[in-house]
Amino acid sequence: MFRLWGKIWKDTRLVKDMVVCNNDPDLNRTRKIFDAIDKLCYEFDLSRPLWLEHTVADFKKHDKTRFTQDNFIDSIDFDYLEIQVIEEDD
Repeated sequence: MFRLWGKIWKDTRLVKDMVVCNNDPDLNRTRKIFDAIDKLCYEFDLSRPLWLEHTVADFKKHDKTRFTQDNFIDSIDFDYLEIQVIEEDD
């Protein structure tokens, strides 16, 4: 099972969070991540964030990253969206 946790933070407080699960064995890891982000953005009513170099580097290193205003084309009313892989098939 693949699970990704999405959290919206504002003023050092957790405002919203959601865990997205994916059991589709036909999808690779990258596709599962992008599908999970699409579901998070739909539920949180956000545009899809852009992956900048530092975002990709953080995610590769920690399986966790933050999307700030720089990652969104539209303005956001929170400090950042954080995603983290919390469970992954071996």
